[in-house]
Amino acid sequence: MTTTAPRPQTAAPAAGREPLEQVRRLVTEVPGPRSRALQERRLAAVSKGVGSTLPVFVERAEGAVLRDVDGNQLIDLGAGIAVVNVGHAQPRVVERVQQQVADFTHTCFMVTPYEEYVAVCEALVRLAPVEGPAKAALFNTGSEAVENAVKIARHATGRDAVVVFDHAYHGRTNLTMAMTAKAMPYKKGFGPFAGEVYRAPMSYPFRDPEGMTGEQAAQRAIRVIESQVGADQVACVVIEPVQGEGGFIEPAPGFLPALAAWCRENGALFVADEVQTGFARTGDVFACEREGVRPDLVTIAKGVAGGLPLAGVVGRADAMDAVHSGGLGGTYGGNPVACAAALGALEAMADLDLTGAALAIQERMTARLRALQAQRPGIGDVRGRGAMLAIEVVRTDGGAATLEPDAAGAAAISAACHAAGVVTLTCGTFGNVLRFLPPLTIEPALLDDALDVLETAVLSALAG
Repeated sequence: MTTTAPRPQTAAPAAGREPLEQVRRLVTEVPGPRSRALQERRLAAVSKGVGSTLPVFVERAEGAVLRDVDGNQLIDLGAGIAVVNVGHAQPRVVERVQQQVADFTHTCFMVTPYEEYVAVCEALVRLAPVEGPAKAALFNTGSEAVENAVKIARHATGRDAVVVFDHAYHGRTNLTMAMTAKAMPYKKGFGPFAGEVYRAPMSYPFRDPEGMTGEQAAQRAIRVIESQVGADQVACVVIEPVQGEGGFIEPAPGFLPALAAWCRENGALFVADEVQTGFARTGDVFACEREGVRPDLVTIAKGVAGGLPLAGVVGRADAMDAVHSGGLGGTYGGNPVACAAALGALEAMADLDLTGAALAIQERMTARLRALQAQRPGIGDVRGRGAMLAIEVVRTDGGAATLEPDAAGAAAISAACHAAGVVTLTCGTFGNVLRFLPPLTIEPALLDDALDVLETAVLSALAG
């Protein structure tokens, strides 16, 4: 870690700025005095209902580095929760956004359309692993995408029931809160919730009975669906191919294909919620591709637009066209500036081979995490795919890992990383999982530095 004096807080013209050096650098404690002063202003003006993981106020971000108002440079292992897959301030995104802002910022596609919306939908149709002709519609957030996928599925099938899974996270609207499993902080005090949402058991290899296969876990879920809902009542089965907020849970091989097959056999739509897993994050453009699963509908958001708010549903043309004209949309859905950003981000994803970059990150990180697990049995599980990786922290008994969650241990590790200039996130139904979502463009030396910090934090926080 280098130590320098704080940089002047003057803003240079965007086109003439020096690149932000891709190094971790602390010049004050974290958070520093200027961040603390801004935090006081925040507490006076911003609802307490809006939380923050780390109260440092960012003035600039580039690549995989955040620079705060005190001049500290932090390594970002969160990527805005899997949003800036192409890196902060990706040049292709910046250029397209600047041009679009100069042309126009809004007309509402439902009033007077524009080419950028159509171009994004064309790209999604080319990329999505949907069988047969496909179409797309654009929205603003992941929650909106999931809610509209349910609307489409209900309209297309004439059925009402929606099946989701233990540990799922699908959003913060009333319907998507009903679909989300975790009560605190997402659901507590916000009910009653939308009806006709049913929950089935997830494949969770770390916590399932030893030796349970993906096919067996799927049959366990299907028995619940058929006995408690009825196959002929199900409009759609909605699942994250790798669960996000629930703990970065990757189901056992065979689980997703078995559920997709059941949907086909019973007239229900299989909806892959790829909001967090999409756009090269897991080493494939979409995570469900790994096992050859072809969803009827795919929900997207986060990584599609390099940091601007854009979401969508792409799916079988017959299902997407089942909804009457005017039944889908929204004032800002597919905003032209966000669409321009998406076109830049998708171009960068292909040109920079970010699927390959995600797999290289997986190889580099997994080796370090497993070596750390060998030293600290409190790391009960190392899991994930591509640059969507996690460690589950558990209590130990006699030097061996148990299944008892250790949320305090996970929080201590994350806090130590923050203090040393590395942004980490926790998650999981039990709050005991650290998740790692670096920008896919992170430089190897920077990633190694972040992992050094993580190793020190783990060795300090967990008993040997």
